[in-house]
Amino acid sequence: MERVLTAKGAATRQRIVEGAALLVRDRGVANVGLDDICASTATSKSQLFHYFPDGKADLMLAVVRYEAEQVITDQLPQLADLTTWRKWQAWRRRVIQIYDAQRAACPLRALTTQLGTADPATREVVDGLTDTWAAYLAAGVQALKDAGEIDPRIDVQKTANSILAAVTGGATLLQSTNRLSYLEDALTEALDNMRRPRNQYVAGGG
Repeated sequence: MERVLTAKGAATRQRIVEGAALLVRDRGVANVGLDDICASTATSKSQLFHYFPDGKADLMLAVVRYEAEQVITDQLPQLADLTTWRKWQAWRRRVIQIYDAQRAACPLRALTTQLGTADPATREVVDGLTDTWAAYLAAGVQALKDAGEIDPRIDVQKTANSILAAVTGGATLLQSTNRLSYLEDALTEALDNMRRPRNQYVAGGG
């Protein structure tokens, strides 16, 4: 059973998690020790173990959950309202802005590279993030389909998955090459592909 923290306790715990997340993004989990986290967050070892009884493993799982939340939160409110083509374009601009600003200091990179996904608990969080992200995108594709803006024969889930793959793949290449064009081109192409079936459908008269 999780302990119920006071407002002050919750704020302290959150400060530790956020401080640890920044260190992991910068150095990688293997190069971040408890002493580093304590120094960075002005926290004593006794405080740290009070909130994270299992030490680093416990804290790193909290960091994983925090970073997964950040990936989605950074895209809101645009991600939750993909109901028109104009709003899809606003979301595209937001995504590019986010990853251009973050570059290597990216929550997604921290999850997939720095923290790794070999641990079952981490994998569960990353899977949950992927499912949540894809669900938002699928809702947006369905909204365009219902509005008649894209071909009614389009596969909503496959389209959402391809857009998600464009973002994550483009972001990964951005982080490894420092070239934003990979993300810009991949996401633009994925969104354009979503609309192409309608043009062919109308032109063919079928």
